[in-house]
Amino acid sequence: MTAQLDKTAAETFDLTHPVSGEVIGTYPVHTEADVRAVVAKARAAQPWWADLGFRGRRKRIARWISWLAKHSDEICELGYRETGKPRGDVQFELMAGLEDLRWAAAHAEKVLGERLVAPGLAMLNFDARLSYEPLGVAGIIAPWNFPIYTVLCGVAYALAAGNAAVVKPSEFSTATGVYCVESFYQANPDAPRGLVGSVTGFGETGAALCRSGVDKIAFTGSVPTGRRVMAACSENLTPVLLELGGKDATVVADDADLEAAANAVVWGGNWHAGQGCVCVERVYVVDAVKDEFLRLVKQKAEAITVGLDDLVDYGPMTLPGQIDVVRRHVTDALGAGATALVGGLDSIQPPYVHPIVLVDVPEDCSAVQEETFGPVIVINGVRDVDDAIRRANGTKFGLGSSVFSEHRGPEIAAKLRAGGTTINSVLTFVGMPSLPFGGVGDSGFGRFHGEDGLREFTRPKATARKRFSMGKDMQVFPRTEEQYAIVRKVLKLRYGRRFR
Repeated sequence: MTAQLDKTAAETFDLTHPVSGEVIGTYPVHTEADVRAVVAKARAAQPWWADLGFRGRRKRIARWISWLAKHSDEICELGYRETGKPRGDVQFELMAGLEDLRWAAAHAEKVLGERLVAPGLAMLNFDARLSYEPLGVAGIIAPWNFPIYTVLCGVAYALAAGNAAVVKPSEFSTATGVYCVESFYQANPDAPRGLVGSVTGFGETGAALCRSGVDKIAFTGSVPTGRRVMAACSENLTPVLLELGGKDATVVADDADLEAAANAVVWGGNWHAGQGCVCVERVYVVDAVKDEFLRLVKQKAEAITVGLDDLVDYGPMTLPGQIDVVRRHVTDALGAGATALVGGLDSIQPPYVHPIVLVDVPEDCSAVQEETFGPVIVINGVRDVDDAIRRANGTKFGLGSSVFSEHRGPEIAAKLRAGGTTINSVLTFVGMPSLPFGGVGDSGFGRFHGEDGLREFTRPKATARKRFSMGKDMQVFPRTEEQYAIVRKVLKLRYGRRFR
């Protein structure tokens, strides 16, 4: 039985297991009025949080990290029941989220704290300072595929920067999102209720959060929904951070370690049943090594195990509708002359999709141009690395990418149009909280993680203070010919020479 949401009740919905249909929890469908009330509570609580300062906030985030770690078995079991992904993958997801919390809290003061900056020659008598102030209330709209990680990641940078946060988890993964929010108060009973809040429901609830007057929306999800989020936020000029879909490409050069490349591609394309925006969906391998690479990929992909047991490689597809996308892409590719190296249409056995590897797929096929979000890898041969780069950059997406080359990795990586690139591995930059994560093109804009991720949840504040007067002030009337003569000399002396 496939996961379905019970919409028969107007006020609540059931969250169910994607295979068994077991009810995991029943949650309210929050209305626009409900959402505004939650945001109002967050706004009332935020000054208390901001007044704690960086070190006070760090102390309380550290308590939260510790509490989640001590209760990791509980939340990981909930994540397993909610998504059907192997428990080990849920543990890794939690660890990545805790690492983001830890990094954001530890580095917020250094990144966002007030600092002196150079005032420039014309303003030498001024003290110039730059600081970053919290926005107020951040809305976090999280997806269903990595529900623990994306909630903790968004909240981490919002809280560390001094904001309150309101989380809207996906209707397909509500349990872990609500658990994460409530756990903050378990770890910090002194915190005012509402500082970290949650709203639950369907798309209408998310739209209500966009229109609720929050100071920023951080959204992770599909391109079509991202456009709707941006349109809703435009009504109040609410700024947005959009981490959208991907069609990530891997380039395999003729000097690549083919064993390592095949291992990485098979894992990166099938991890969590391919249900990740940074999963490997396209591979461009130089013709000189194509046959050997395909042999290795076939061998490794055919060994993948699928199911619900703890040690299987991946579990079910979470959304029934995504299986239809997989079927359409595979059908289009085979109809256009592609070859199924591994699997095919008979690999689609809802709620599971077994590994599918397609070879020689025309570049205009949906399997190449659209996000599949399933365990389907397209591998196309190319005459050389330049051809691979051109094709890798040939979609509207630009989230992640990877390169396998012993000698030309950095050179190739620099030419790939993507928010991040991994050399001789896949996906790893996503798991590094010190590196910004986000995309270009249809993959969105704005960044989670790193210094850029902290600044996403702030507004820069410039402060200038006059320290002393330098002769006749140019900022008052009247001005004299002598002043203009001095300015003319400075213009010629300072700016008439070339930069070195």
